[in-house]
Amino acid sequence: MKPKDLRTLTLPELEQRLREAREELFNLKFQHKTGQLGNPLRIREVRKDIARLVSVVGEMKGDTVAGAKAAPGAAAAGEQSAAE
Repeated sequence: MKPKDLRTLTLPELEQRLREAREELFNLKFQHKTGQLGNPLRIREVRKDIARLVSVVGEMKGDTVAGAKAAPGAAAAGEQSAAE
């Protein structure tokens, strides 16, 4: 899944894919713990797909950085430099 391809999808489609990817990750982790997972690298692939989906969904919703919080003191530093 490439980010370029994901950006062509609508927001509901992206959210549906995100739900499916999270469910797949849960199932893969469960299989891994029970020793039934054939390809353990699939967990890494699905985690990266989830990160891509979260980023694109955040872009569409207008978030600057999906899921990220502002660093403490970042706003205060910006206010000080603007006042000078």
